[in-house]
Amino acid sequence: MKKPRLVIESHVPCVPDELGEYFDIERIAPEDITPDAVEDADAMIIRTRTRCNADLLAGSRVRFIATATIGTDHIDRQWCESHGITIASAPGCNAPAVAQYVTASLLALMPEGLKDKTIGVVGVGHVGSIVADWAAQLGMKVLVNDPPRALAEPGFNNTPLDELLPVADVVTFHVPHIKGGDFPTHHIADAALFDKLKPGAVVINSARGPIVKTDDLVVALESGKVGRAVIDCWEGEPEISRRLLELVSIATPHIAGYSLNGKIRATMMAVNALCEYFGVDYRMVAEGVPAGAAEYVTADAIVQSYNPLDDTRVLREAAGQADFAARFESLRNHYDLRREV
Repeated sequence: MKKPRLVIESHVPCVPDELGEYFDIERIAPEDITPDAVEDADAMIIRTRTRCNADLLAGSRVRFIATATIGTDHIDRQWCESHGITIASAPGCNAPAVAQYVTASLLALMPEGLKDKTIGVVGVGHVGSIVADWAAQLGMKVLVNDPPRALAEPGFNNTPLDELLPVADVVTFHVPHIKGGDFPTHHIADAALFDKLKPGAVVINSARGPIVKTDDLVVALESGKVGRAVIDCWEGEPEISRRLLELVSIATPHIAGYSLNGKIRATMMAVNALCEYFGVDYRMVAEGVPAGAAEYVTADAIVQSYNPLDDTRVLREAAGQADFAARFESLRNHYDLRREV
């Protein structure tokens, strides 16, 4: 029997060789994933640089897409599902890595320690819950804000933003990018929010670029309304704001979640969802990869595991080149995957 044709984006790592026993696999760079390239594909495993919508998929026979990422902003879910295409993602796959990034960034900015500082965690899902837990272990006072979760979970200790912002020394965002609806997050971090911050507060975005209104953050940093900022996710990637890059304290090319463990988990979740959909009697097993985050952490362990200032220096060096957008992409696509805490 003919094997289903599977297109895998070239930047998806750790794909097991055994998968070739069940699928006719073609690895393709994201810029080469065109309508012609996927016309006779039955399934795809992708990452964020492959945009799955009518422009790519209309007329194809694709019926399953797995993205080896937490988010699905790059997929037109409504169009895909209305055309019989099943979507799978990898929720939580890199949550420990993003928490490592956030905590390491704070320790780099505050080497004296985090004890008795107040952190406001906006969005308490896979990532935010780990950030909150680790921050508490390091002696921080933790306030959390997650209106959808508060609505769904009676007793959830939600702190409204109007109460959180004036007292938090750090505000870190861990929300999806949502336009419209009851709880939109598009440009949630704008001038109105920055005006309410405690003087000197640190703002961190390792969630989605468009949740921060770039021009407003630039003004807030220039005026001192925001003390310092840590940005991993940028509006308009890879054509990011050079001025914002100059102003922030830590700047990285969308690699907060780029741990080896996280990549393996993401690929495993994508592969297993694919095999389940096609009724294939194979499941990928990630030997030696913990299922989740470290239960206990120390400041020393986090500092030794990762220094975001190294990645900041590399990105700023790239910013001096004429082909900066291409270099941003290259830094992201060829990142030396780190180990988690």
